[in-house]
Amino acid sequence: MDLQLLGPVEASREGARVALSGTKMHTLLAALLLARGRVVPDTRLSRLLWGADPPATMSAQIYTYVSRLRKLLEPEVVLERRSPGYAIKTGDSRVDIVEYERLDRLGREALQEHRYAEAGTLLRDALDLWQGPMLVNVTEFLAEEEIPQWEEGRAATLENRIEADLALGRHQQIVAELTRLVADFPLRERMRAQLMTALYRCGRQADALHVFHEGRTVLADELGVDPGSGLKAAHQALLCATLDLEAPGAPVAAPAAAPSAPARAAEPAPAVAIPAARRPVGERVPGRSSGGTPRPRPAGSGPRPATAGTAPAGAGAATAGPATAGPATASEASPFMLPPDVAAFTGRGRELAALRGLLRAPGRGSAGEPRRGLITGMAGVGKTALAVHAVHAAREDFPDGQLYADLTAPDGSPKDPRSVLVRFLRALGQEPPESARTDLEELVRIYRTRTAGRRLVVLLDNAGRGTELAPLLPAGPHGATLVVGHVHLAVATGPFTLALGPMNRTESLDLLTAAAGRARTAAEPAAAERIVDHCAGMALALRIAGARLASRPHWSVARLAQRLADEPTRLAELVFGELDVAGSLADWLRRTGTEERELLTRLSVLGGRPFTAAAAATVLGLPVRRAEDLVERLVDGSLLEPVRGPGAVGAPAGGSFRFHPLVLLHVQALPVQRPVRAVLAPAG
Repeated sequence: MDLQLLGPVEASREGARVALSGTKMHTLLAALLLARGRVVPDTRLSRLLWGADPPATMSAQIYTYVSRLRKLLEPEVVLERRSPGYAIKTGDSRVDIVEYERLDRLGREALQEHRYAEAGTLLRDALDLWQGPMLVNVTEFLAEEEIPQWEEGRAATLENRIEADLALGRHQQIVAELTRLVADFPLRERMRAQLMTALYRCGRQADALHVFHEGRTVLADELGVDPGSGLKAAHQALLCATLDLEAPGAPVAAPAAAPSAPARAAEPAPAVAIPAARRPVGERVPGRSSGGTPRPRPAGSGPRPATAGTAPAGAGAATAGPATAGPATASEASPFMLPPDVAAFTGRGRELAALRGLLRAPGRGSAGEPRRGLITGMAGVGKTALAVHAVHAAREDFPDGQLYADLTAPDGSPKDPRSVLVRFLRALGQEPPESARTDLEELVRIYRTRTAGRRLVVLLDNAGRGTELAPLLPAGPHGATLVVGHVHLAVATGPFTLALGPMNRTESLDLLTAAAGRARTAAEPAAAERIVDHCAGMALALRIAGARLASRPHWSVARLAQRLADEPTRLAELVFGELDVAGSLADWLRRTGTEERELLTRLSVLGGRPFTAAAAATVLGLPVRRAEDLVERLVDGSLLEPVRGPGAVGAPAGGSFRFHPLVLLHVQALPVQRPVRAVLAPAG
């Protein structure tokens, strides 16, 4: 029997398809096959079949699906009940994922041993097993969990096959394919380096340089990062004219054996290596290049468990094989999960100093309270960028690792702490037992045991509720936790709270200059000042404005300032690629309660001037004390700003509030019924 997962989930017997009916049946078969004969507990099957909302008859329905599968697949395939779930025995059946892993492993080994023709054949056969998008007929719960790691494994196989083709001198044959792949995966730096190599060997040096500069622009616009050292190495080799095909028999970097599962496959080495004699001082050839995911490991963030192979001195254009880091033992795993640092970070000197004080390692032998802090503020103000930059700057204080998790799912719902803990434990070198993955208390126990005494930092982004944080806090005073969220969570994080407000005028101009280029803002300083005014200190808006200027050298700064001057269309102008001020604000408001959104829309009639609790009471039709409590709740959620110093006319000290100008524009555009402006007269 043939069992297929690399495409639609299918089973066939002697060429005839077995009639599997319904998404649930395909999901059950896929889940059991992916477990490679291990027991899949009923709890996991339930989660993959129905998500977080299983029916009351869950066990009975699973039993029914298993019974149907048995009738269809036996005798070649056997489904067994083994407490606490089910396992599958495939016997002599052909399972495409098993065959794919075998061919991929053999291909990597051949590439490592410089048997390029054999490697190309094996890797090409592995890729031929993919019959289209994977797992297209299973539930979204299984697809979301499994597809990303398998697609990443497939991309690595494809890059290794291209590496073999380059070593065999087939650069002319693969230029068109690589051009399409780079267009499809613009953030995969290794593919881009391979295209540069192929173009150079085809005599197209100018095109190869264009591919590098295009990649640098894409990485800056999409991720706010510079090219990784692998792509930089390819660029330097191009400039040094060392990308020619190496002489037969020249040694290349020898990779370590790759694990079979794509989920744990190490990322391959860059496509080129610079000879030691020509390599810039201080630059090393890395064992890893950035992939298609948004969170590559930044250079310099700490030691890896093992170093990948590098090309020997004097190698021409060494086409490196898929170097992998040696497997770290559980006690050696030092994870580095941080997003890349923000390119050209500017401003926030006072806040960075405060965070440095919080994160500074305690003295040798000292003990004390856990180091925990909260960064809060409105959407787009730069909380995550500040936190990531601060933790990168303090990485030497945390040699045992840096953990990172975004606690909010793409749909705005909070992530289950259990799934975050499982990821953390895997990063720390400990695979939690299957029986513990749904047991929060057991996961917390393992996590706290694992982190006790370790000098690591945990960065938790987009936190919404304190109850979600408690299980994720590491044990002991040697580590530190930094939480980023819109809501004040002092009970969970402790007394250190950094309420991040809009950037001041000087910081705003510096950020705009860093994003647009000093020559642009220096040539039109008055127009740059107007852009700063329109962005009102919001870091996201300033980055977008700077990126738009940088990408449109034919625009004057005054042109963008004029477009931003129109309030009704200002938010529509503050969009660049995936960066979107209005979208960020909309996501932020979706995470708040319905009552808070309604309060904001009603209070938006007060406009951009500071207002008092009494004015809010008039607009809302409530007693002053009740209105003040509600407004303070909006302040706690960073939805309104408290006015420090002199506020609204007649306001008591510290008793006035206001909207951020861009938040006000967004809220006023919401299609919600508001009170008439007549209420403003008595409110003033």
